[in-house]
Amino acid sequence: MTTPLQSDMREYIAQRVAHEFSDGEVVTLGIGLPTHVVRYLPPNIHIMIQAENGIVGCGPQVGAPVGMPHVTDAGGNAVQIADGGAFCDSSMSFAIIRGGHIDKTVLGALQVDQKGNLANYMIPGKLVPGMGGAMDLTVGAKYVIIAMEHCAKDGSPKILSECTLPLTAAGVVNLVITEKAVLKVLPDGLHLIEVSPYSTINDIVTHTACDLIIDV
Repeated sequence: MTTPLQSDMREYIAQRVAHEFSDGEVVTLGIGLPTHVVRYLPPNIHIMIQAENGIVGCGPQVGAPVGMPHVTDAGGNAVQIADGGAFCDSSMSFAIIRGGHIDKTVLGALQVDQKGNLANYMIPGKLVPGMGGAMDLTVGAKYVIIAMEHCAKDGSPKILSECTLPLTAAGVVNLVITEKAVLKVLPDGLHLIEVSPYSTINDIVTHTACDLIIDV
């Protein structure tokens, strides 16, 4: 087992997430790590990426805005527009999300628990810009994928028996992908369904603060 650099971990997570989509799906990517997923989409999978700021058909990030500096993803990163892409205002964008038209969404997280609860927008006592569209996405999308590092910066587990931070939404998470593992939330608990090349079952159990059902 090797220990990757943080940048390598994040890219590994993004690459692994990219294989969770099916042809023809409409997908919304949250800010941060999830936006990297676009670079790793398999060539045989064609999906439409919706950005909550008003793009349907969001392409990969570009190094710097050229000609159209206002064309960005929800995180403010300059992006390309896929063939057939379109722009819409914020009300239409959130109507798409709230209307149940998003097949899958990929979001980051501060904490996830074994019941599928998600905390991803604030730490009490710290200044935060707001929840953004996370609450709408978690309840509006048909399938919620969490893409995050397995542990916090201080080494503490981010996957818990019960979230201790304020919840974004309750019981909404379907799949968690980290640099160590892929875990699926099912009615009977949290299932470990895949071990990454950077980890072992023992390592995952040690760094996860809840009971796991081992399916590998």
